[in-house]
Amino acid sequence: MKQYLDLVRDVLENGHDRGDRTGTGTRSVFGRQVRFDLREGFPLVTAKRVPFRLVAAELIWFLSGSTNNNDLARLSGCDQDKTIWAEWAAPNGELGPIYGAQWRSWAGWDGRSIDQIQGVINEIKHNPDSRRLIVSAWNATDLPIDGLLPSQSATYGLQALAPCHTLFQFYVRDGKYLDCQLYQRSADIFLGVPFNIASYALLTHIIANECGLTAGEFVHTFGDLHLYHNHFEQARTMLKREPRQLPELAWAPGATKKHWEDLTPDDFTVLLYDPHPAIPAPVAV
Repeated sequence: MKQYLDLVRDVLENGHDRGDRTGTGTRSVFGRQVRFDLREGFPLVTAKRVPFRLVAAELIWFLSGSTNNNDLARLSGCDQDKTIWAEWAAPNGELGPIYGAQWRSWAGWDGRSIDQIQGVINEIKHNPDSRRLIVSAWNATDLPIDGLLPSQSATYGLQALAPCHTLFQFYVRDGKYLDCQLYQRSADIFLGVPFNIASYALLTHIIANECGLTAGEFVHTFGDLHLYHNHFEQARTMLKREPRQLPELAWAPGATKKHWEDLTPDDFTVLLYDPHPAIPAPVAV
């Protein structure tokens, strides 16, 4: 994961100090890209521990179409107020039409509910050379209202947070490999990006398996890539550590034969994961 550590160093050394929605302050750079060959290992950051089970649970939650934090808590096996989305949820757990809604039930102009995930799977299977193998979470109609708390926006039926990982595109290479590129408009490099890398690497494996392909390359493209001011010391601690061997993604027995909608977090694990200890850092709300 040297590429990830190089990004952190780039932000610290070359970033511009800017204000942000949370009032915490960030140091950021604009327009960066990293690439991971998923055949060489699973890109889970090793310079600090990343809880893979939570990564898998969040992705399965997105894929289920749910937008309720209570469902994420059940998948994660933790209390409702301990999930990574708890800070933004309304009292009933709702987060508004965030990723799950946009991925699985985008509201069409004619009243249809558009399932972008099933649609892109069908297209990969039947038209693999398509340049439209795209799923978007950026829906201007559903964006939160400036000045409202995230939980208030969710109460009004809008997104608690505007989607950070906004659009991803697949590419079938040589009829064998499935590549994925993510465009992330806003990226919290210390807390969020390790989750994002692992999540979309896992998504690429899931879609590739469903389509009879092998996961190829994950390309991660960033817009505003930032480090919060209260994460500087944690980042410097991490940069003193040497990256370790990448783990391998393992599927539970029989999981590769499941339909993608039937997968659970228990269907995945990582082998040979030997990270440095976790480094706690506050979440900017």
